[in-house]
Amino acid sequence: MSFPLPSRKLTVAIIIAGLCCVAPLQSEDLPALKRLTPVPADQQIPAADFLRPALLREPKLSPSGTHVAAIVTAGEDNHLLLVYDLASQKYDLLGQQGDLDVNDVFWLNDKRLVYQVSTQKLYGIGLFAADVGDLANTYPILQYWGTSLIAIPRSDRLSPLVWNSIDQLRPPWQDLGAATVSSAMASKAKGVNLLTGMISESEIQPVIENNDLHILDRYPVPGGGSTLSYIADKDGKLAFALEASNGNIALKRFMQGTWVRCPVNLDRWTVLGCGDRPGELVARPPHREGTPSPLEFLDAATATPGEILVEDKGYDFIGSVYRDPVSGEVIGATAEREGPHTTWFNETYQRLQGTLNRSFPGLVVRILGSDDAQDFFLVMTYSDRQPPIYDWVDLKAHRSGLFKQSAPWIDPKRMLPEAIVRFRTRDGRQLDAYLTLPAGASKEHPAPMVVLPHGGPWARDNWGFDPEAQFLASRGYAVLKPNYRASPGCTWMFPEKDQWDFVKMSYDVTDATKALIATGLVDAGRIAIMGGSFGGYLALKGVVDEPSLYRCAVAISGVYDWEQVIRDRKYDYSQFDPWYALLLRQLGDPRNEPAKFDAIAPVRHIDRVRVPIFVTHGGYDPIADIGQSTRLISELKKHGVPYDSFIVSTEGHGMLHFTNRVEQYTRIEAFLAKNMAATAAAAQ
Repeated sequence: MSFPLPSRKLTVAIIIAGLCCVAPLQSEDLPALKRLTPVPADQQIPAADFLRPALLREPKLSPSGTHVAAIVTAGEDNHLLLVYDLASQKYDLLGQQGDLDVNDVFWLNDKRLVYQVSTQKLYGIGLFAADVGDLANTYPILQYWGTSLIAIPRSDRLSPLVWNSIDQLRPPWQDLGAATVSSAMASKAKGVNLLTGMISESEIQPVIENNDLHILDRYPVPGGGSTLSYIADKDGKLAFALEASNGNIALKRFMQGTWVRCPVNLDRWTVLGCGDRPGELVARPPHREGTPSPLEFLDAATATPGEILVEDKGYDFIGSVYRDPVSGEVIGATAEREGPHTTWFNETYQRLQGTLNRSFPGLVVRILGSDDAQDFFLVMTYSDRQPPIYDWVDLKAHRSGLFKQSAPWIDPKRMLPEAIVRFRTRDGRQLDAYLTLPAGASKEHPAPMVVLPHGGPWARDNWGFDPEAQFLASRGYAVLKPNYRASPGCTWMFPEKDQWDFVKMSYDVTDATKALIATGLVDAGRIAIMGGSFGGYLALKGVVDEPSLYRCAVAISGVYDWEQVIRDRKYDYSQFDPWYALLLRQLGDPRNEPAKFDAIAPVRHIDRVRVPIFVTHGGYDPIADIGQSTRLISELKKHGVPYDSFIVSTEGHGMLHFTNRVEQYTRIEAFLAKNMAATAAAAQ
C-alpha cells in the first residue's frame, strides 16, 4: 500500500496571520521537481536530485493507529502537513502560500493535531492546531512568541504543555505584542499550559488580557536566569528546567509548585530526557578518560547514578531513547557507533526487531512508533545507498507494506557504498572515518579526493545515506569524512580539555587525510578539503597549516577567528547568555593568551595559503556571523589568493532554500573541476 502525491494540481489551505482560505498551488509552475523517478542510467544524475528536500519526513501514527501525519514537500521547496487515512487510503493536505512551511507535527488525540509554522525557513511563526477531516479550518494556539511544544500530558492530551521563549531569530517585522489568539480559538484547543521562559509575567500578562487567551494552568518560571529548555516527565507533566545565569547552566526540578535546584553539574552530565520514576533523568555521565560513558538513569535530587541501560566498550553512548507509547517508560535506545545499533529492554520488541531485520535484509530498520495497542507500527529502513523508506507493519494481520519513499528519484543501484575506515592520530589513538569511493577507483586508478570534516565540533558523522558525499562521488571524487577527537562517541579516548583543542582537531583531519593517501586508493596530488560551520574552519585551517597537502578548499558558513567570536559575544552578552562565559571558561581570555588565539585564527595567516578558496555564507547567519567570511574574502584579496564566493544576503546558517543550495553546489562543482583537474605530468 502506497499513497500517491499529486503531480498536477493540489489545493492547500493558506495561513496568513491566523486567517484561513483556500487557493490552488500549481505544480506546473515548478517544473524542476515534477519528476519523481530516477533519471535514465545513461544520464548523469543532476545535482538537484541530491539536494532536493525529502518527499516525506517525520511520519507519526495517531494513538489508535488510524491515521498517519507527516511533513511532505510540494513544488520546489514547500513543506505541507499530510494526514493520511490508513483504511480509506485517502489523504488531506494543509499548506501555506509563499515562503511558509509546516514543521514538527504532533498528535494530541485521534482527531486533533498541533504543528509549527515557519517563514523564510528561519523564523517560527507559532503553534497551530487542526482537526482530522477539517484541515482548512486550522487555527493558531499562540503566535510570534517563539512558541514550542514541550509535552502532551497523558491525562489531558488536549492541554499541551507549551513554552514561549521569544524566538531569538526574530523577524524584523515582528510585533512582540502580536499574539493573535482569541478565546474561541483557545477554547477550541481546550487550553494551553503556558511556560514563559525568557519573558516575565508582567510582560506577557497584557498580551493575554488584550487577546483574551484562556490559560488553564500558569507555571512560575524558574527565576534567577533565563530558561534554556524544559523537560517533562514520562506522563507529560512539567518536571525540570535548564536555566542559564552568568554563563552557568543549572538544572532545576519543579516540585509542589516551586523550583528546586538540583546538584547536577550540566557542564559534565549530558541529559537526554526524563527517566521512569519521579525526579529521575536519562543521562550520559561525566567524561572519564579511558572509559566510554554509558547511558544510565540519574537521580536528579542527589546526582546519584542509577541503572546502566546501554554500555559499549568502544564508544560513548550517542543516540536517543524509545518510550512505550502508553506508559512513557524507556524500553529501548538507539546508539550511533561505527554504525547504527538498537538495544531493546523489552523482549517483545527484541523479537520484533529480529523479525524486521530478517524482513528487510541489507537495510537498517528503525521502529519509529506504534499505536497505543502496539499492534501497528511505522518503521524506517535505510542504508548507505538507500535514502529512508517508510513502511507499515500490522502484527495482528501479519502484513506489512510500503508507506512512502523519501527520495524516489534516487536509484540505490547507482549510489556508492560507504566504508568504515580507521586511522591513527599522531598521539596514538584510533578514530573512525567514512569513505565513499567513486566508481572505478582502485590502486591502479586512484581517485581525486575531497576531505569533508563535519561541523560542530561536538557532532559526528554517522554511517548511512549522505547526499553530499554521494553527489561528490558521482562527480568522480573519493569522499573522506573523518571523526576527530571532539566527535561524540570517541571523546573518552582523550583528555577532557581536548574537546576544546581546535588545533589538535585539525591535526586529526590531517592524519586521516594522510592515512588515506598511504592506501594508494586516492591521488596524493589531487586532494581538496571542504566543510561547513566548524568544518569550514577546519577547511581553512587545513590549507593554512598544510599548504602542500591540498589543491583547494571550500569554506561554508565558517568561523575563522575565535577571538572575534568572543568579542562579538561580549558585545551581546547578558547574564542569561551562557555562550560568552563558556567560551572564556573553555578557550581562555584572548587578552591573556594572544598566541593561542592567533594559532586558532586561520584568517590571520592567509599569507601561508597557496591554493584557491571557495567561500560561501548566508547574510543572516545567527550561528557564524557573515563578517567572518567577508573578512576572509578581504584577506584573500589582500594576499592575492585566488578565490570564488557565493554570498546570499537572505540566507541563514547554510543555504536553507532549495534554489540557493543548487546554485551553491553547482558553483562548488565547477570550482572543484577547475582546481582538481589532473596535471599534464600526472596524465602521462
